[in-house]
Amino acid sequence: MVTTSKHPQTQALHSGFRADPATGAVAVPIYQTTSFDLESTQNAVELFGLQKLGNIYTRVMNPTTDVLEQRLAAIEGGVAALAVASGQAAITTSITTIAQSGDNIVSGTDLYGGTWNLFAHTLKAMGIDVRFVDPSDPEAFRRAADSRTRAFFGETLPNPKLIPFPIQEVALIGEELGIPLIVDNTAAPLICRPFDHGAHVVVYSATKYIGGHGNSIGGVIVDSGQFDWEKHAERFPALNQPDPSYHGAVWTEVVKTLGPIAYILRARCCVVRDTGACMSPFNAFLFLQGLETLPLRMREHCLNADAVARFLADHPSVTRVIHPSQFSGDARQRATKYLPGGNGGLVGFELAGGIDAGMAFIDRLKLLHHVANIGDARSLAIHPASTTHQQLSAENRQAAGATPGYVRLSVGIEHFDDIKADLAQALDGLDQVAEAA
Repeated sequence: MVTTSKHPQTQALHSGFRADPATGAVAVPIYQTTSFDLESTQNAVELFGLQKLGNIYTRVMNPTTDVLEQRLAAIEGGVAALAVASGQAAITTSITTIAQSGDNIVSGTDLYGGTWNLFAHTLKAMGIDVRFVDPSDPEAFRRAADSRTRAFFGETLPNPKLIPFPIQEVALIGEELGIPLIVDNTAAPLICRPFDHGAHVVVYSATKYIGGHGNSIGGVIVDSGQFDWEKHAERFPALNQPDPSYHGAVWTEVVKTLGPIAYILRARCCVVRDTGACMSPFNAFLFLQGLETLPLRMREHCLNADAVARFLADHPSVTRVIHPSQFSGDARQRATKYLPGGNGGLVGFELAGGIDAGMAFIDRLKLLHHVANIGDARSLAIHPASTTHQQLSAENRQAAGATPGYVRLSVGIEHFDDIKADLAQALDGLDQVAEAA
């Protein structure tokens, strides 16, 4: 028997698995296999014909990965999840499951640099237009939508601006128009539950906080089961018309006996099957280990980040601190509404010396690691304008919040005194860089 608890601390340890039926092992085994015994020709017919769900090939489904999917679906309050090769694969799959050439999505401008590039260039080359709007004005999503709009998209805690996305406001507009809201919750696991505010699909880069140890790349899509794809059949032909990629299956009909999983089932059986962007069982095992301690780590990340933000706000070399605890007005109200579990582990700040000061600060760090990642147990730092957002135009970098003097910290779970000491020594003397600039 698996847990029926609604508490994430318990779900992270018990959902989807009690013990291995073959050995009694309580740790989820790594099923490092490509294929599974189909038992009989009749069983094979039923599996391939989607008359029942089961293991056929690890590119589509694997028992180790299945436990990870079940646990994350339980934690998010969704009906099903799909683990994939990376966070970028999760975003790409979440969109291409319902959008094709000639369609469009509407996205907030406040995005991670890799997502911006995916939307502005790669999806565009595939014929999917992405219309960028300012998320400070939720009605901008309505104005940008048309009959070929297949989804709205936003980041819960956008990197690098860190102003929470107006989930409920945009989700309500989407409900009116028949457009689902996809939310990237990578920077806010547990501290925000997007489905509670009306989002329809959640995506994660599991590489970050879910894994927590910087050892694996992976992504996850979670389906709320709350969007009525059949009601808006004209807008979503991929789910409501015969799919030639799966012998004419109509996905909203296929799932009548399986539950409201048309979206996630097509993502699994068509998009990931065909693109091959599956998660390896070994990475799924490592993510399960990280997930077990996620509630504890997120608590410490948030506490340390709050303290770092207070320290930086009082430092003479810092002109501005970007962190929910430092916001006021509408931004502060959004943080209170959407981040009840804490302000997150990311802290940004501006240095008066611009790009020279930002790069000099990075080079002076001794404890913090200079890496292009967030969400590790260890503290990390990067200068986005010269790295993660370098490929964006100056105008787009500005729109995304990656200004010349901006530094992003992913605050870890070390003792705060040690984090503070490293930041202090790295900031020492940067006023001279500002004067030179």
